[in-house]
Amino acid sequence: MNRESRDFGDRVRVLRGELGLTQQQVADRTGVSVSYISKVENDRLHFGDYPSEKFILKLATELKTDEDELLLLADKVPPAIRKRIRQRPELFRLIANMDKRALDRLESTLNSTD
Repeated sequence: MNRESRDFGDRVRVLRGELGLTQQQVADRTGVSVSYISKVENDRLHFGDYPSEKFILKLATELKTDEDELLLLADKVPPAIRKRIRQRPELFRLIANMDKRALDRLESTLNSTD
């Protein structure tokens, strides 16, 4: 399976499957119950159960994936991005208000400077 997912639980399931790990193996490696991993993957968590940043970082390590991707999918702002936002909040407000076309142009400009 190599599909991209915009949903945290789906992405965890895909990554786990790509590594050939069972839910039990992931649970053991991250220090949670298998039922918790199942709830994460099936988007069945209640408000207070949602994964902490610490758990997500541990999960990213075990699933050999980008920490920032999982944090963002879980609606958590990665520390490096949070730091930048605090440094330039007005810039991030401008970016947040851009339409798709303007964002595409900005991305193209940024990519061409690499």
